[in-house]
Amino acid sequence: GSRRGQGIAALELDAQALAANHAQAGQGSVLMSCGYPQPGHAVRIVEPQHQQWLGDDQVGEVWAAGPSIALGYWRNPEASARTFVEMDGQTWLRTGDLGFMREGEVFVTGRLKDMLIVRGQNLYPQDLEKTLEREVEQLRKGRVAVFAVDDQGEEGIGVAVEISRNVQKAMQPEALIKTLRQVIADACRQAPAVVLLLNPGALPKTSSGKLQRSACRLRMDDGSLDIYARFPAATESTEATVAGDGLQARIAGIWCELLKVESVAADDHFLLLGGNSIAATQVTARLADELGIQLNLRTLFEAPTLAEYSAAVAAIINEGGGVNAAIASLNRGLALPQSLAQNRLWLLWQLEPQSAAYNIPAGLHLRGELDEAALETAFQALVARHEALRTVFCEADGQALQRILPEQPFKLRRLDLQGLEAAAVTERREAEAQQPFDLGQGPLLRVTLARLDDEDHQLWVTLHHIVADGWSLNILLDEFAKLYAARCQGLEASLAPLSLGYADYGNWQRQWLAEGESARQLEYWKARLGDALPVLDLYPDQPRSSQQANHAARLNLKVPAKLTEALKGLAREQQASLFMVLLAAWQGLLHRYTGQADIRVGVPNANRPRQETQGMVGFFINTQVLRAQLDSRQPFAQLLAQVRQTTLDAQAHQDLPFEQLLEALPEAREQGLFQVMFNHQQRDLSALRRLPGLLAEELPWHSREAKFDLQLHSEEDHQGRLSLAFDYAAKLFEHSTVERLAQHLLALLAQVCAQPQLALGDVDLLDEPGRQQLLAWGQAPAPTPQCLVVEQLNEQARQTPQRTALAWEGGSLDYAELHQQANRLAHYLRDKGVGPDTCVAIAVERSPQLLVGLLAILKAGGAYVPLDVDYPAERLAYMLRDCKASLLLSYSAMLATLPQVDGVSAIALDQLHLDSWPSQAPGLHLHGDNLAYVIYTSGSTGQPKGVGNTHAALAERLQWMQATYALEDSDVLMQKAPISFDVSVWECFWPLITGCKLVLAGPGEHRDPQRIAALVQQHGVTTLHFVPPLLQVFVQEPLAAGCTSLRRLFSGGEALSASLRDRVLQRLPQ
Repeated sequence: GSRRGQGIAALELDAQALAANHAQAGQGSVLMSCGYPQPGHAVRIVEPQHQQWLGDDQVGEVWAAGPSIALGYWRNPEASARTFVEMDGQTWLRTGDLGFMREGEVFVTGRLKDMLIVRGQNLYPQDLEKTLEREVEQLRKGRVAVFAVDDQGEEGIGVAVEISRNVQKAMQPEALIKTLRQVIADACRQAPAVVLLLNPGALPKTSSGKLQRSACRLRMDDGSLDIYARFPAATESTEATVAGDGLQARIAGIWCELLKVESVAADDHFLLLGGNSIAATQVTARLADELGIQLNLRTLFEAPTLAEYSAAVAAIINEGGGVNAAIASLNRGLALPQSLAQNRLWLLWQLEPQSAAYNIPAGLHLRGELDEAALETAFQALVARHEALRTVFCEADGQALQRILPEQPFKLRRLDLQGLEAAAVTERREAEAQQPFDLGQGPLLRVTLARLDDEDHQLWVTLHHIVADGWSLNILLDEFAKLYAARCQGLEASLAPLSLGYADYGNWQRQWLAEGESARQLEYWKARLGDALPVLDLYPDQPRSSQQANHAARLNLKVPAKLTEALKGLAREQQASLFMVLLAAWQGLLHRYTGQADIRVGVPNANRPRQETQGMVGFFINTQVLRAQLDSRQPFAQLLAQVRQTTLDAQAHQDLPFEQLLEALPEAREQGLFQVMFNHQQRDLSALRRLPGLLAEELPWHSREAKFDLQLHSEEDHQGRLSLAFDYAAKLFEHSTVERLAQHLLALLAQVCAQPQLALGDVDLLDEPGRQQLLAWGQAPAPTPQCLVVEQLNEQARQTPQRTALAWEGGSLDYAELHQQANRLAHYLRDKGVGPDTCVAIAVERSPQLLVGLLAILKAGGAYVPLDVDYPAERLAYMLRDCKASLLLSYSAMLATLPQVDGVSAIALDQLHLDSWPSQAPGLHLHGDNLAYVIYTSGSTGQPKGVGNTHAALAERLQWMQATYALEDSDVLMQKAPISFDVSVWECFWPLITGCKLVLAGPGEHRDPQRIAALVQQHGVTTLHFVPPLLQVFVQEPLAAGCTSLRRLFSGGEALSASLRDRVLQRLPQ
């Protein structure tokens, strides 16, 4: 109950969030609190399938425990085992209610058995019923029921409504049904599969008036509901009807069947109907088979509406499009040639016969009453049906062959693991999956039934990749469910006959490629990949070693439902598939991580272009290399268009075996054609719900061998939910690194969904915790400076007013003169509004006036923004706008060439008369967090980016340099770095806070090694900075040998080689 003195809490929740099992405030259902658990009692919210505790605001099943909870049902142990669950040493009652907790209060959202899961959406009947009552004025409150129905093998929405006699007379049933379907479709983006209009009093209810939703379905099926109109009408054909010619109707029928939609209009878009890459492959193969022509995926993606696609196919027919050659059936009495794909794995197995790298494990957790005989019979039928499961491999006279064995009794291996801990069961399962196969002896399918309890089993299935692939697993699961269900009911399953076997296809493909197709496709791939084969450098956490074990680890991640919908929406908008969107994002992220412009990713292709292969078990999959060329200025939509084009081109050249491509590119054998993979799968596990009397769940698994540095697996299940899995070489990457990469991918996906035109370089990969972590890592180990740089500059001028501060060709300034000029300008700037965090741009060549300007800006409290006058005008304008500069300091002659930007006042330093301004330093209250300067990147890979630094950070840097390298007042430092480079910061200010002399190289002299050497000798320069390329040239300069005053040489900007370091020390031993 509620706490004393408090009312009953009520929450209004966002309907979409609730559908994704999250309780968030918003417009939608209003829920009343059930209060708090009584003392000594506990309530938990549990994810019902995997039985994991959930946190606040996460919707799951309500479990209760405590002294008032019964111990079970009287004389009904089976029901007790299902409802009363032992966990953490306590008995919990599974209430069957759905709900969530918030700060200890319990909120109930509905019944678990009532919830509908339609194409990945969790739908609550109560919400839809209230929506109908609110939106359809003809309905009366409490006369509406929403329930689950079968919709072509999946769960769909059923609606039953009682209609008064008056409304029946006034309104046509077709119009009312249309309204009801539209309201539901608008509310949840799914139209009802069934609508029933009932006579008054027909809805099933309990004696207390409670609606019985499940009874609606049962009574609909047995015909006992008092229905006066329904959708679809009993006389309606299940086939779609469309306007148009015979070809269009034929294509529409295929779309309806494969996309599970009721009808297709001429302007309906394939992707908007739920189409994807797999469905496109199936449509293309089916239509090509029926019409006897050659079709490819490109046609469907480039003409995605029914009318456009029909016209495109008609054009191919009219042009006499190539005819698909028939696949001949081979004589099974002889050993047959291996397929090209099989031969690849046969050779690998001969090299490492004890390897389990190409084992394919799968498993199911089965709860309930299992019919073991039906299970064994189902597998017997699968082995008899699919020849690949009875195939072994050999060689004869140098030829790689396969032999299809005759049908033999199937033996199910049984294990009794009752009482074993869950971890030990998992260990046994993984050990079974790692057992190698003998490809010469077979069998290449192992099935183990592990008994955990009377109504608790695990089914472990392991195949070798040489006889199956991911598509094959979907086929086997679907057919197993049909065979098992039929056997349990004493029936024979009706499976479509297979006209051919995998060996027939493999032989046909080998001949087809040999007739010229292989050469044609090889030319495409060689041209597409080019001569250069760059290695993707992901900067692993640990150095690579040829001896290291190739152990793989995995990180799993569920993509939030809202983001999944956004990704699908982006795909539809861009006429792409979800696979293409994810691949583009993956390649974009790899570009951001590596900085490389040429990103190549390995992608497995289903390679089932023909209708005969759609229901066939075998090893069809082929690896392709998909290349993207990127730069940071590229909008994501542009990258997606490139990936879309590349993918469609690759589909048209999918038959060339990967090994033949490697043989044609021998330089790739050592380093490989790619280091990273991406695999997108659509898994239909709806068959698990067709196993009678069983609650079946897939057991998780991942390969323990790392074939590549990094692999991204994305999986879309039959309910539309998207999950990601990152397999990585555990000897190269830390788990935390891959966790960050995964979060960065989610951040990228979210931002490009919101802004498809966002440039790759502008995607913000860091979330707020990530930013805080970077700031924490960036805390300097040096002690906090006692004084900021402005104070140190002023103090040095007070101590050594007569000492030379600046020297240049033809002149010098002592500390007093330098600071007097800077102070007058600082007062002037203060009068113009400059203060803390005010950005002041300065575009002045290297000169005494540049130093005066920099000091003045800092003394006024502002932050200087150096502009390189050699930059393009539009880039300078962008920088001025981006940093929100208030002033621009320059010379009269230069101002004419600089851009004019609204809000930026230009000041010509050579036109100022400042003698009347005070020569003392202005009073100032600066904080360490105030900006000192903002330096922009060059913008060579996108827009320039401003990097700000604070007064505290600047003081810490100079304090560290002085503590480490200890300038003395006799030292002389040369300032020659361009003012837009960060090296110039310490070149300018380090000597001026330590009482040294600063020598200014003339404009452009920083590129002239001879002039640099002359200045060093003329002024006795002791401290100098070079980038490595210029240092290499300087060392070769004859005058460099005479630079005996040099004591410190700094090098930065890029890596300094050991050989160059040694040459410098040899030439300048001092």
